[in-house]
Amino acid sequence: MKYHNKPHTFVDLVELKVVDLQRSLEFYENIIGFKVLEQHADKILLTADGKNALLSIEQPSGIMPTQQKTTGLYHFALLLPTRADLGAVLRHFAESNIRIGAGDHLVSEALYLNDPDGNGIEIYSDRPDSDWKWENEYVEMATLQINAQSILAEGANTEWNGLPQGTVMGHIHLHVSELDATKKFYNALGFDVMTPNYPGALFMGSGKYHHHIGLNTWAGVGAPPTPENVVGLKTFSVVFPTNEELQAAITNIIEIGSDIVEENGVFVVQDPSQNKIKLILK
Repeated sequence: MKYHNKPHTFVDLVELKVVDLQRSLEFYENIIGFKVLEQHADKILLTADGKNALLSIEQPSGIMPTQQKTTGLYHFALLLPTRADLGAVLRHFAESNIRIGAGDHLVSEALYLNDPDGNGIEIYSDRPDSDWKWENEYVEMATLQINAQSILAEGANTEWNGLPQGTVMGHIHLHVSELDATKKFYNALGFDVMTPNYPGALFMGSGKYHHHIGLNTWAGVGAPPTPENVVGLKTFSVVFPTNEELQAAITNIIEIGSDIVEENGVFVVQDPSQNKIKLILK
């Protein structure tokens, strides 16, 4: 997964708030295929490879069900190593009678579903980057119907045993209140616009990846932030390849007028829609 390692800046651990931790754990183990890395009374870290946490689910006291038309998580996206792995997941969903959406985005093929709290999930595989079509600095993306039979055929000899080794957090897609200041904020973190012409959406990436960050105003321009005591995104991590690039991002963030705080030795910022981000080295 070359776009999710040095020298690129990329998204890593996504941390969610849920209403019922046990219900969520059963879903994420049995349907999505995560394994438990660490389990605490009110928080569980989930992994694909047994070493690195990709997702955290947490049940804070007094947590309330989801609210619509707010900023926050649209979906987090798990990138599988191969198209055959995607075929195995698609077969697993069909055999488990899981309702899903799907989209062929030219650069990737994706499946979509929600967890029990309504948190959006994408599971996808990338097409080879040699097949991506570019116009100047922008990559061509669309949302077309997938060829499900072709994907299933590709995965016919691949057994589904949960998320395969090599699965990474491919990207995160956020509801935001507006796009201009938000684009400026993620530019400051080191992400460039990759696809500018989606209605009400922007896709931004590092190192010519089609996107590590998706942004949309589909919950409404001016949408308010999700209240602290409501399920959804708690925070996500952005990993920098070097300390120099992390420090440059911190400087950029301060220069555009955003606040940055240090929590337990980690720099934490909020985008203009109050989505919370940890800036880390790995």
